[in-house]
Amino acid sequence: MPSNDPRPTKSQRREDARAKALAMRQEQERKAKRTRMIAITGLIAAVVVLGAVIFMIVRQGQANAEAYADVVYAAGTKDTVVPAPEDVEAPEAADAAGGIPISAAGVGEAGEDDVVVEVYFDFMCPWCGKFDRANSAELDALAAGEGVTVVYKNIAFLDGQSQGTFFSTRAANAAAVVAAEDPEHYSDFVTAVFEEEPQEGTVGIKDSRLAEIAVEVGVPQEVADMFTETVDGTYEVATSDDATEEREGTWRRYAPFVASATQQAATDLDGLSTPTVLIDGQKWEGDLYTPGPLTQAVLEAVAAKG
Repeated sequence: MPSNDPRPTKSQRREDARAKALAMRQEQERKAKRTRMIAITGLIAAVVVLGAVIFMIVRQGQANAEAYADVVYAAGTKDTVVPAPEDVEAPEAADAAGGIPISAAGVGEAGEDDVVVEVYFDFMCPWCGKFDRANSAELDALAAGEGVTVVYKNIAFLDGQSQGTFFSTRAANAAAVVAAEDPEHYSDFVTAVFEEEPQEGTVGIKDSRLAEIAVEVGVPQEVADMFTETVDGTYEVATSDDATEEREGTWRRYAPFVASATQQAATDLDGLSTPTVLIDGQKWEGDLYTPGPLTQAVLEAVAAKG
C-alpha cells in the first residue's frame, strides 16, 4: 500500500543532514570539554599532591638538618677554614694525612719500605660498597702479610645525599672512634657498615644502628656509645676582606678530623672521586669490583720492589 506521506524535498533532506551534523558536532564538543575538565582536574590534583610531597620532603630535610646540626664540623659552614689533619684531634692510629694505616706491624703502623695501598672511600658511595665487598678480605690478608700497608682514607663528601642527616660524616666519625678506641676492629667495622650501605638520597643508617653494627663485630658497647659524643670548640671562617673570624660551635668529636681528611683528599687527588685506589702514590686503573685484580697488582708491586 503506497504511503500518503509526502517525500522530503532535497532542501529538507539537506537541512536534516545539517541538523544531524550540528548535533553530532555539539555532542563531540561536549565530550571534548568534559575530557578537558577531567584532565585539568586530575592535573590540579597531581600538582597538589606533588606540592604536598615536596613540602614534606623540604620540611623533613629542615627537621633533619636541625636534629643533626651538631654532626659536622662548624655545622657545614661553607666559609669554614678547615685545618690540616695534623692540626685537629685525630685517632692515635691516624697518619698525618688523615688515613688509618694497617700493616703486619698493626693498626696505625705503616711497615718500613712497604708497598702502600691507599683506599679512598665514602660510606654513602654505592661503588665503594661494591669495591669493599670484592676486596675487603683480600686487603685484610695483604695487610696481615709482610711488605704491604693498606691505608684507609675515609672521607665525607656525600653528606648532601642523606636528606640532612650528614650520614657520610656520622659514619666516618663512628669509624674514627673505633680507630681511636678499638683499632683492631677498624676494618671489620668498615666492612660491616658497607654490608648495610644505604642508597644515595636516603637518610642513611641511624646512629643507633651504627652502634649495633659496631658491637656485632666486637667493639665494646662503651666505645659504640661514643659515636654520638659531641665536643665544643672554635673554628675560623673566611671574611670578605680576606681575614678570618673565630666562632664557637658544637660537633661530633672527630668531625673536624673527617672534614680535614676530606679536604686533604681533594688536594691529593685533584678532586674527589670514590672509590679511588693508589699503589705507591699512583692511581690504579684496574678492575675495582672483581676479587683478584687488585691483589695481583699489589703483589706485582711487592715483587718489583724486591
